[in-house]
Amino acid sequence: MSAEYKIGLQPVADNDAQGAAKDVFENAKTNLGFIPNMYRTMANSPGYLGTYANGYNAFRQGSGFTPQEQETVFLTLSRENGCDYCTAAHSMIADKISKLGADELTAVRSGDALPDAKLNALSAFTKHVHDERGLIGKSAAEAFIAAGYSENQILEVILALSVKILSNYSNHIFHTGVDEAFSSYKV
Repeated sequence: MSAEYKIGLQPVADNDAQGAAKDVFENAKTNLGFIPNMYRTMANSPGYLGTYANGYNAFRQGSGFTPQEQETVFLTLSRENGCDYCTAAHSMIADKISKLGADELTAVRSGDALPDAKLNALSAFTKHVHDERGLIGKSAAEAFIAAGYSENQILEVILALSVKILSNYSNHIFHTGVDEAFSSYKV
């Protein structure tokens, strides 16, 4: 899916990155070995990219979710938001880094029930939060908690949703091309 409108701003080159964007670029080069196309487009607003990076890192470091659970959340949201770029990127991370099982990865990408009951509950709750725009139903929250998650993690799902709005929506308006590193996971 792509937005009808395509923003005319050009991706930011390494030497043109300013402030928080420059820091994000340097961290990406160190940790990934390259600067993702998404970062280059977001860098047109250093505050936007900095806010995204801070939220993303906070979720990764403090959510209490395992790496497989984190990717389940990010993939569910990227799928629901129709972001092909983030679906490809998080699929690669899920497969190569977080070691999400192949059956779970296939299921979360397609919106089917995940074979792992706990991951399925997490994906279902994440979709509920997305679909209901944070107006969480009592039965949905109770099912999430019954699956072994905490009320604090409800806030973490909302944090992930906020981060994915920033990345998914900017990818929509820029029509961001999928990086080579993620290309074998294109939707």
